[in-house]
Amino acid sequence: MEDKSIEELPEKPKNSSFFREITESIVIAVVLAVLIRLFILEPFYIPSGSMEPTLKEGDRIIVSKLNYHFQDPARGDVVVFKYPLDQKRNFVKRLIATGGETVALKSSRLYINGQAVPEDYLPAGLRFNDYGPREVPQGSYLMLGDNRNNSDDSRVWGFLPRDLMIGKAVLIYWPLDRIRIIN
Repeated sequence: MEDKSIEELPEKPKNSSFFREITESIVIAVVLAVLIRLFILEPFYIPSGSMEPTLKEGDRIIVSKLNYHFQDPARGDVVVFKYPLDQKRNFVKRLIATGGETVALKSSRLYINGQAVPEDYLPAGLRFNDYGPREVPQGSYLMLGDNRNNSDDSRVWGFLPRDLMIGKAVLIYWPLDRIRIIN
């Protein structure tokens, strides 16, 4: 009987194979990171105190770019968007009113369609100027900072068109003592 042997393939140089695997792994990781950042999640830095106490200057947050593909933006969402007066800049504010709603700020209280709306996220004792009433156009939003007296928001630059929204702020990840889900 004749022994049948498996034909041996020529051995590849080990260094070449190792470096190729490392290179492929790095390329795949970079492509995945870019795709995740472009379409799913993106980190942002908070440069000012306009959203205090919810977001503080220096906080780093994660923004979900997927949320608004599956659901409409809702009152109370903290949203990152392109600043309407300079779209190279990004802003973060709270969505207060949607298209078709009439909004007013009177005696430091929020009114939507004539009904008082509680704002538990505002700093205690905050007093701010009256605004409105104004009707929000369809496809647009009224965006305000939580720190109303120190916020460049819709009261200054107008309503935010939907197409300028980047996504919903979902998580503070830095500094470590402030890690939490954003409400």
